[in-house]
Amino acid sequence: MTGSTVKIRLLFVDEGNYHHEDVRVPADAPERYDRLVDLLQEEPEVLRSLYVDLDRLCSAQLITDEVAD
Repeated sequence: MTGSTVKIRLLFVDEGNYHHEDVRVPADAPERYDRLVDLLQEEPEVLRSLYVDLDRLCSAQLITDEVAD
């Protein structure tokens, strides 16, 4: 990904065990979508760079205090 990014924390459940992964997306992408799950499913730059198992995804949270260039 080029340009500045923001962090999204993804929470997954797998057979009763929870774990999280932090991913980076373009900084301007979250404002283009009503829901973060829509961003993860539809944003072309995100789709090219990562795979999200939506069947195991419990929540997605924008970490607003971090922006990276």
